[in-house]
Amino acid sequence: MNYKQLCFQVQDIAREVGDFIRTEQKKLSAENIEIKSVASLVTYVDKTAEQRIVSALKTLIPDSGFVAEEGTAESNNEKYTWFVDPLDGTTNYLFGLAPHSVSIGLAEDGEMVLGVVYEIGANEMFYAWKDSPAYCNEKEIRTASRSKIEETLIGTGFPYYDFDRVDDYISAMKYLMKNTLGLRRFGSAAVDLCYVASGRFDAFYEHALHAWDVAAGVFILQQAGGKVTDFNGGDNWLFGGQIISASSSFFDQFYGVINKYLGKK
Repeated sequence: MNYKQLCFQVQDIAREVGDFIRTEQKKLSAENIEIKSVASLVTYVDKTAEQRIVSALKTLIPDSGFVAEEGTAESNNEKYTWFVDPLDGTTNYLFGLAPHSVSIGLAEDGEMVLGVVYEIGANEMFYAWKDSPAYCNEKEIRTASRSKIEETLIGTGFPYYDFDRVDDYISAMKYLMKNTLGLRRFGSAAVDLCYVASGRFDAFYEHALHAWDVAAGVFILQQAGGKVTDFNGGDNWLFGGQIISASSSFFDQFYGVINKYLGKK
């Protein structure tokens, strides 16, 4: 498999679908919005974008499986599995806010080998393939080198379901508010992870995420020198619904903070 060539083909798909998403934004109205659950919205744009992505990816690897947000296609233990979020940050998109993104990751025999995240508003393409550096718009990116917590900027997200841990989550936020340069909540986990990869954030954590939210962004982050775990130091970040990510220089300290408040008691 020529991962580099495949990565650039996937970027072309992400950019083309991103153009569609951008164009359709002007046409949306209230009757186009469906409510999947409280604070979880979807439109024909999400669904059409996913259909376009899945169709295009099937031409690249015909017998591949899919883990996709809108359920266009499914996975059944294929050698190659795509993780697709056609529009990460739908609520931002509907309210005319950035960021919102197209996120596409590929696993081979369970190992991530490719990641592409296209942030539509800023026209930023983040990407990496197996054994490559990470890039943004053809420029190599690396995680930050800061290690003092008081010098760090942290990204996070607010869960929109599974609220059992809200008090613990707020306790962690209080600590970070008091001891870092600040917290940012942008609303697209795929982009947040790429911001850690590019050194804009020093760390990112969130609860109640899905595999399609994080697969591509985590791979890009790892290729940029970052580290990832779940809230208890394990490797169940892809399907476990929780993630701690940070630069290598800050990871151990940041993990200690999040594990204290959000790890298993």
